[in-house]
Amino acid sequence: MRGVVARFTYSRWDGTQKGFDLDAESVFDGLTDDLLYHGDVNSALRRMMQEGFRDRNGERLQGLREIMDRLRRERQERLDRSDLGGVYSEIADELNDIVDEERHAIENARRDADNSGDERRAQNARQTAEDRTFRLDMLPDDLASKVRELQAYDFESAEARRRFEELIDKLRQQLMQQTVDQMSGSIQNMSPEDMQRMKDMLAGLNDMLDKNQRGEDPGFEQFMENFGDFFPENPETLEQLLEIIAQRMAAMQAMMNSMTPGQRAQLQQLSDQLMEDMDLRWQMGQLGQNMRSMFPEMGWNRSYDFEGQEPMGFAQAMQTMQELGELDQLENLLRNATNPGALAEADMDRVRDLMGDDAARSLERLAELAKMLEQAGLIQNKEGRLELTPKGMRKIGSNALRELFSKLTKDKMGQHQMDHHGQGHERTYETKQYEYGDPFNLDLNRTIRNALRRNGGGTPVHLSPEDFEIERTEHLTKSATVLLLDLSMSMPMRDNFLPAKKVAMALHSLITSQFPRDYMGLVGFGEVARVLTPEQLPEVSWDFAYGTNMQHALMLARRLLSRQTGTKQIIMITDGEPTAHITASGQPYFNYPPTLETVEATLREVVRCTKDNIRINTFMLDADRSLKSFIERLTAINRGRAFFTTPETLGDYVLVDFIENKKRMSSRGARQTG
Repeated sequence: MRGVVARFTYSRWDGTQKGFDLDAESVFDGLTDDLLYHGDVNSALRRMMQEGFRDRNGERLQGLREIMDRLRRERQERLDRSDLGGVYSEIADELNDIVDEERHAIENARRDADNSGDERRAQNARQTAEDRTFRLDMLPDDLASKVRELQAYDFESAEARRRFEELIDKLRQQLMQQTVDQMSGSIQNMSPEDMQRMKDMLAGLNDMLDKNQRGEDPGFEQFMENFGDFFPENPETLEQLLEIIAQRMAAMQAMMNSMTPGQRAQLQQLSDQLMEDMDLRWQMGQLGQNMRSMFPEMGWNRSYDFEGQEPMGFAQAMQTMQELGELDQLENLLRNATNPGALAEADMDRVRDLMGDDAARSLERLAELAKMLEQAGLIQNKEGRLELTPKGMRKIGSNALRELFSKLTKDKMGQHQMDHHGQGHERTYETKQYEYGDPFNLDLNRTIRNALRRNGGGTPVHLSPEDFEIERTEHLTKSATVLLLDLSMSMPMRDNFLPAKKVAMALHSLITSQFPRDYMGLVGFGEVARVLTPEQLPEVSWDFAYGTNMQHALMLARRLLSRQTGTKQIIMITDGEPTAHITASGQPYFNYPPTLETVEATLREVVRCTKDNIRINTFMLDADRSLKSFIERLTAINRGRAFFTTPETLGDYVLVDFIENKKRMSSRGARQTG
């Protein structure tokens, strides 16, 4: 079978061609820093959903904050343009006073927790204050939506809650609750036959609902055959039909709620005329009760403050009310979406109609995030919670490594190849002329090229020994490294945590990918130290207890290295002097400033590491005089190296030093082999 030859055509870029589609790799790249800092896939995705991001084409995908701002502008434009109802200014002012009182109570609660001396309580109070403040900041501008949000809000202030409940009672008294279809022209001109057919349609609807609740066949197809002309939306299922009716009735109710007293009085007269037919009144009441029960989320009590000058007729008013209702439902969906998959419930066609192509496209992309990352094998769903896969963990490490190396010049780092060569098994992708005694790892391409250069073109190609060119091999010396990562609270407080964790991920990625024979251990230390597995590293966070326990960290590192062979070293990243140690009874002891007992216990562990030929290299962030003084004593004992660095240059220092150390080890190994 003859193969198909692919043909491609090329043209100059003119800005109109479509570039790369959104892909999992670029999405995951955007999550890397957040995943490193917080270690939680679910939280990172929520923040990406909130903030948005740029795709590989450089196009901005709106986050939920931007989309919700756009949604509110769309709603406000409709309210500013049209004239339908009045404004309850005194209620709005009272609501603002209640919100101000609640903000004051939140601030007092946060301040009390900060002054308690209990850091965990203070952290929880700050998080609660941020959550409540965010809810208050995101309160809608229109009265009904603001009331709805505050009804679901958990007040800090008991007084604010009492005042709000009293205000709700007052508001309910002022808003009329009606379920009348405002069809003034049609009602007045309706013939007895038309009126009877409407009653038959309503009776058929209620009958279908009764049958559906009893588990019987509701007869939807027959109903649509008889009364389908009442529903131009052409619903295909009973569920779709009922949702359409609920939206209509909720929109009518919202319109009645939003009208001025004069407008409402005029419609009330028509309503009284309609409701003289007791059978029709009963059918409408029954249908209204069913709809409210089945669709409580439709917002039956909502109202809007129209402030425009453009009067609306019934058809336009009903369309506007339905659009406002859909915007409210969409806002509720976006506000409560805890993961990207929840956004897929939005009707993207309606989003496009209501808010434009950009908002719809961004929402579609946001809805695909989790599914895209799962399909790429970067995350997985475990019992409803998203977690990193091993592939995702490796990707975070490679991203961190790539970012750090991108800041270094190629002349300085190159491809990390060694300057000295031996008889190891690793290829360096460099060649040399063959000499007697060399391993005969012939580079065929360069050998033939040498022969052609010597003899000229043509076949056969005649080879001679001087044409032979062989591949160099890298002499590998196995080493063992344990990275000590400071997890004390000062690290995030000074913005040192993310750079340090990024270096840890990058170093792990470098060793496992480029030096697979080497060993790397991980130890995190705060009040106490603990051994970390590579799988735990992406999710590790700082400790909420006070203390920088270098002594315990060095002890665990020494035990890990005792099981290894080859050259051994400890890399310690910290921003503070030792303030904790493990006592003889096995309990952690903390004191600031450091006590002599803590310093001596830490230095004794340094002596033990030195006796075991373990080199300690320390990278200090924001080093003050006391930390420098301690590290000088440590270095004098151990003969390791100390680096005073910043969060911006930490990665450069650690990776360059690690690579240079590998070069020195290789050089010594090559001389010993020679």
